Amino acid sequence: MLVVTRPCKRELDDFPEEVKGDLADAIARLEIGLMLTMPLSRPMPSIGQGVHELRLNHRSGTYRVFYVLRSGAIYLIGAFKKTGQRTPQRVLERMRERFRREVKL
Repeated sequence: MLVVTRPCKRELDDFPEEVKGDLADAIARLEIGLMLTMPLSRPMPSIGQGVHELRLNHRSGTYRVFYVLRSGAIYLIGAFKKTGQRTPQRVLERMRERFRREVKL
């Protein structure tokens, strides 16, 4: 089961169609039980236990989608276009809050 938080839905609307296709492919792999690893996905323990970051590259830029696998569901909690080397602190704080509010059981 895929659960996309309301804020994440809005953020994904701005992604290019090709990136949305790559995201759908990654989610399909997760749904059949495959574990994604680098360079496509990496753990983000600084946000919360079980939070991962999908790393999607496109000619227009680099895109990130944060997800959690929990209780048989895939939660998409946030997405953004990366503009620098490091993920901005405000994005990390926003993802921590969404994780606590939307996913943590």
